[in-house]
Amino acid sequence: MVERGDSQMRGREVPARRGEPGCPGRLLRLQRAAVGAFLFLAAASQPLLAQQSPLEGFDEFVERGIAEWGIPGLAVAVVKDDEVVHARGYGVLEKGNPAAVDEHTLFGVASVSKAFTAGALGILVDEGLLDWDDPVIEHLPDFRLYDPYVTSATTVRDILSHRVGVGRMTGNRIRWLPNRDRSELIRRMRHLEPEQAFRDSYVYSNVMFMVAGELVPAVAGMSWDDFVRTRIFEPLGMERSNTSITAFDEGENAAWPHQEIDGEVVPIERRNFDAVGPAASINTSVQEITAWMRLHLGSPGEVDGIRLLEPETLREMHRPQNALADGGLAGPVSSYGLGWRLSTHNGVRTSSHGGATDGMNTTLVLVPEENLGVVVVTNTFNGFMNAVANRVIDRFLGQPDRPWDDAYRNAYLEQYEAVRSSRDSVHAVREEGAEPSLPLDAYTGVYYDSLYADARVSRNEDGGLVLTFWDDPEMVADLEHWHHDTFRAVWRRPEMREEFVRFTRGWDGGVDALHIEWVLRPRLLQVGAYPSNYTREGTLKRVPDADGRNP
Repeated sequence: MVERGDSQMRGREVPARRGEPGCPGRLLRLQRAAVGAFLFLAAASQPLLAQQSPLEGFDEFVERGIAEWGIPGLAVAVVKDDEVVHARGYGVLEKGNPAAVDEHTLFGVASVSKAFTAGALGILVDEGLLDWDDPVIEHLPDFRLYDPYVTSATTVRDILSHRVGVGRMTGNRIRWLPNRDRSELIRRMRHLEPEQAFRDSYVYSNVMFMVAGELVPAVAGMSWDDFVRTRIFEPLGMERSNTSITAFDEGENAAWPHQEIDGEVVPIERRNFDAVGPAASINTSVQEITAWMRLHLGSPGEVDGIRLLEPETLREMHRPQNALADGGLAGPVSSYGLGWRLSTHNGVRTSSHGGATDGMNTTLVLVPEENLGVVVVTNTFNGFMNAVANRVIDRFLGQPDRPWDDAYRNAYLEQYEAVRSSRDSVHAVREEGAEPSLPLDAYTGVYYDSLYADARVSRNEDGGLVLTFWDDPEMVADLEHWHHDTFRAVWRRPEMREEFVRFTRGWDGGVDALHIEWVLRPRLLQVGAYPSNYTREGTLKRVPDADGRNP
């Protein structure tokens, strides 16, 4: 899933690459200061750069960075002038396991998947089966949003450029109704209130890209997964790439995701994102994705004599469709195309996207003017991957090396301390000794909401309360009493961290609703799910017992 780019990553808790929307102001200032300190070296460096390979010393730079950041595994590929000039892995598939990452290792690339979905629809545009400005409801009659006008007016272009105004459901971890059909997700979306007015601004939305993917079977009679495999992967020679972790064979050369939990980077379980696959579920290697990068460079829409997209269709994907927040008058202008973020690097135009799911982090950057592309995939959250991409681009632009690694590292460490302090402040206002207002049995029962479906509260094996969403064994949390009728839901899958839950009482004195504060984007997940400045409260009403009373 994920942003500022997925880096969604309106949903990433790591610093965005310079030039990307959502980049923290402090990070921008640090980067600019670091760049300024090195500008005086530019003239002297040019003759040296001209004599060296653009990637001279690059491997050592990467090795130092992954050691400093504690990144188990990383892989990089670089495309220049329609040739793969670098493709290599670094580190290991899984911490504690000696199996090494190489250029063929599969990584989940999360929101980089969005461009593939836009490309799939572009193929249908070329075939005359779809138009970018078709109303979605013409192809998906069950599609409904919060307002009848918005429902009828929303186009394919709107959903691919994040301008519908509908945002996230339950957070950057893309876990809303994970074991339900995509058709059910579409049906429930009509109950989701918008975050911004229709076409008023940019609101990153994984579920809108899920809708985009469902246009494929509606128009082509083939699932999004099969279409991407047969119409994109196979023609490009991406033989091992797939759209679901269920496609992994035993012993697959595939990276394991990791998270920093309680101060230590540890392996975590893979999560199935099939429900919103068109937004986030592609797994590929840096070697194979080079063909995808070449498709968008050089001769647009064509690779090795194979044409997948018409040039004008591909260019439309890289044209500004929706303005993004930028760095002000002195900063680069940023926008979103169709599945791509558009900005500049040193005044040279870029198309890029990041991706982040539970424990995978990716950045992919194209510099069309230079016929250059770089992709960096990693198996834990970090900002170093952006420093790697920037180092590559600077080298091929003939720029002197700049301290991107220091800028990202220092900004991360400052952010870590600030967020940890804010989390401590949340703990400080907890009212110790404030007991629940009712016996624990009074909170048990079934709760329901039109958007968030069903949840059940029951007693756990230790006599406390346990919360289960959607009868899903992966969505189970123990309710740790916080104070009064507020509990902290500690998910049994530790990488999901925690959410706050509170109960309210009705006129009859019984519990009438469960309120959960979904963390839509943590400030820094390495510290924890909270604090967050981007949340949504879900309210699930108590389903009455047979006698109609709320116990």
